[in-house]
Amino acid sequence: MALYAVCSAKGSPGVTTLVAAMAMAWDRPVVMADLDAGGGDLALRYRDERGRPLDQDLGLVSLAALSRRSTTTTPIGPHLQVPLGGPPILVGVARPEQVGALGPAWGPLAQSLAAYEGDVLADCGRVTAGAAVTPVLAAADALLFVVRPTMEELYHLRERLGGLAEQLGSRDIHGRRIAVAVVGSDRNRTGASDVQRLLDASGSGATVVGVFVEDAKGALRLRYDLAGVPARSVVLRSAGVVGARVRELAGHDLTAAMGV
Repeated sequence: MALYAVCSAKGSPGVTTLVAAMAMAWDRPVVMADLDAGGGDLALRYRDERGRPLDQDLGLVSLAALSRRSTTTTPIGPHLQVPLGGPPILVGVARPEQVGALGPAWGPLAQSLAAYEGDVLADCGRVTAGAAVTPVLAAADALLFVVRPTMEELYHLRERLGGLAEQLGSRDIHGRRIAVAVVGSDRNRTGASDVQRLLDASGSGATVVGVFVEDAKGALRLRYDLAGVPARSVVLRSAGVVGARVRELAGHDLTAAMGV
């Protein structure tokens, strides 16, 4: 259906946590794909339905191996694993060194993710200039940057958006396919408006789609137990709002408010 690339421009604002929260609030079939070049966390956080660790050899690495040898788009289905209480996961690399070994497979990988019959939430981690995951960003229906409203992170976000305009073409940037989720307090949502004004002033074309509320207790439970966070919790409700607006930005019809 659609591919959504979730990433950050600097630091660790909570990309993986937001991906997991959005996946749990999603209202139709969805997959979490761990594409973090720094080394994936999803396989370390969750276990399968029998309580066993997820297989780190089945996922991105196995899909890339087949993609390199295939002349057609490789389905991702056989490479997915189902964690206890959550949607399927495409397990990422165990070590950063493995990212380089994927090499030219990133193009076919992006095609496989985009061709999946359900939605894909791709955890792309921190995106830098010339990142290996760039083909996935180019194939995505929408990009979602996660940022804390600090001077440092906003500066790097602005610079990264400018770099993407050069890499992907200005049509993609100014076509409003770029979304931003601001990490903040449930009591202080004015930060989102401030970030939008800054982005507008920079001419980035990015749209702030909401605030992902910092809920330490909920995020900690979600970190190791996908089914352990109530649907009405702050972390899932705020992620649901962000996810719904990203889908709207990408031009996909909403049939529900994703638990909101």
